[in-house]
Amino acid sequence: MEQTENKTPQNAETKEQEKEQEKEQEKEQEKEQEKEQRESIRETGDIALNRRIHLLSVIGEIEGHECLPGNSKTTKYEHVLPKLAAIEDSPEIDGVLILLNTVGGDVEAGLAIAEMIASISKPTVSLVLGGSHSIGVPIAVSTDYSFIVKTGTMVIHPVRMNGTVIGAPQTYDYFRQMQDRILGFIADHSRADRERLEELMLDTGMLTKDLGTILVGQDAVDEGLINEVGGISGALSKLGELIREKKAQR
Repeated sequence: MEQTENKTPQNAETKEQEKEQEKEQEKEQEKEQEKEQRESIRETGDIALNRRIHLLSVIGEIEGHECLPGNSKTTKYEHVLPKLAAIEDSPEIDGVLILLNTVGGDVEAGLAIAEMIASISKPTVSLVLGGSHSIGVPIAVSTDYSFIVKTGTMVIHPVRMNGTVIGAPQTYDYFRQMQDRILGFIADHSRADRERLEELMLDTGMLTKDLGTILVGQDAVDEGLINEVGGISGALSKLGELIREKKAQR
């Protein structure tokens, strides 16, 4: 005769306990992931979205080699550069969405971030929200495709330097060289004409205390800096499209 295993109440109770333990472990893991996400947003302004997309934000002033006051909103380049390297190396990330609302900041740090984004092999899309001023312009155009909201602004102006400035020809040559680097990068990564960019940079009729030009929404698209006026839904949709195209090429 065949022997059948009897399911005693004790065995059933043990299985129930194991299920409860598994549920508790899953809840703990979810809480830990949520905690890590909140910490990541608080420290660096980035987070992993669904569909294997990484969100990176460039907010406030871009901090370079010198620390800004503690009450300033900053994006630290020593946080952003390693994060971009990790994104490039991660097989779990298919694309990057970059949100910008920055007043600009350190030129060398901003250009380093822009060059890093431009060299990523994975699809990238940027979205300018409140504004992407000064050295934020190269970051905005460094992606594969760019958006700006209707009320978003971009300010183009000459290089400025804080602190002691030596009044010598070499100083002005250095300023000119730095401006050429910025203009060259923007022209190479957008549809904007370099001569037109220099004209906008040196305009004296718009800013009361400075040279430069403010471009609002559609103006930035018309000048060739940004690809399209749109919001977060358009940016995510375009990034998904670029990711699908990238996978189809493999």
